[in-house]
Amino acid sequence: MSLETMQDLLIHQLRDIYSAEQMLTKALPKLKDKASTDELAAAFGDHLAETQNQVARLDQVFELLGERSSGVKCRAMEGLIAEADELLDEDGNEAVIDAGIIAAAQRVEHYEISAYGSAKAFATLLGRSDIVKLLNESQQEETAADKKLSLIATAEVNARAAGTDPSMAAKAM
Repeated sequence: MSLETMQDLLIHQLRDIYSAEQMLTKALPKLKDKASTDELAAAFGDHLAETQNQVARLDQVFELLGERSSGVKCRAMEGLIAEADELLDEDGNEAVIDAGIIAAAQRVEHYEISAYGSAKAFATLLGRSDIVKLLNESQQEETAADKKLSLIATAEVNARAAGTDPSMAAKAM
């Protein structure tokens, strides 16, 4: 695909996000299975359902644009998932592994927040408020997922991983 116009760039960006979300639908069940707490496992399960909805939303965007979703492989998500997979293969303290997979998952969330933000900016420039609305919904879900993971990490997991009382860690914040 030649990138001659902002429309071309928007489509390329959307295909990259689509690829990323597809990869994430395969990675999240592994994170859920590795999580040692019900709360963390539920967070990954909830985000899997959201990610599947985000893929459906992107399908709507491509339909609105009259374009296909395939054609780009998201190398960034491929790398982020590979890093998470390394943690999934580790043995050791469950809380430490949970802290690590939360950190890996948050790197994914930050990538997605940025990607959706860029796509929204391009769609806004092109006057596509219909597409901006759909992308904004997904970006808000990514931001909420990141906040949820931060809360789980700071409320319990990180303190447990460090061998301290989680209630003391919460008071220090």
